[in-house]
Amino acid sequence: MSAMGFPRISGFAALGFAGLITLGNVIAVPAGLPAAGSDTDLDEISAFFAEQSAIVGASSALTPAAWVLATLFGAGVVSVLWRAELHRREAWSLVGFAGLILQNAAFSGLIAIRLALTSTADDGTAAVVTLWALYEALFALNGTFLALALIGLSVGGRRAGLSRPRHARLGLVSAALLFLSATLTSLFIGQESLFGLLGLAGWLLWVAWITAYGITLIRLGSSHAPTRR
Repeated sequence: MSAMGFPRISGFAALGFAGLITLGNVIAVPAGLPAAGSDTDLDEISAFFAEQSAIVGASSALTPAAWVLATLFGAGVVSVLWRAELHRREAWSLVGFAGLILQNAAFSGLIAIRLALTSTADDGTAAVVTLWALYEALFALNGTFLALALIGLSVGGRRAGLSRPRHARLGLVSAALLFLSATLTSLFIGQESLFGLLGLAGWLLWVAWITAYGITLIRLGSSHAPTRR
């Protein structure tokens, strides 16, 4: 691994992270995972978590590895950008890395609530109402942390010459969609709206962005420093 170089390791970590979070959704969503912010009936929510506990468990089992890979990716970007940022007295990469750590923590809470719902779905509506309300609120606010990661690593990567302009723009557009979705959904939590579509679009762009970033880090190699493009 040392011969490969840490930037390349973090690049493969980015690709692994994108693959795992996509696979987790491929497992859970077709099985009927209720969407946060939708008008799904509480009885349907209870039925899903009671009957599909194996599906929830399988998709949740992927997430610990995903959190490790996200952290490796962020640390790799910091390792590449830090020297140039110190010279300019900036810390955009640390802003982005903080966003990744915070989204890991927030999504840990989301997965924990999903697993708790599989254990309490048969116990009564009150537990489901409480846990689902907490899930929706945390899901909405998680877009803030993703936006922070996208902004910090996009701006830092572009200013150091690591990222191309179109890649940085992709990250900023994704950040804007996710932040707008988090802000509006938190104001209208529990009401059916189009705000979820903003979050979905931002999430898809986020996956494309981190995949492109991973490829950039892999190509960079351990012996190349970023140059202005």
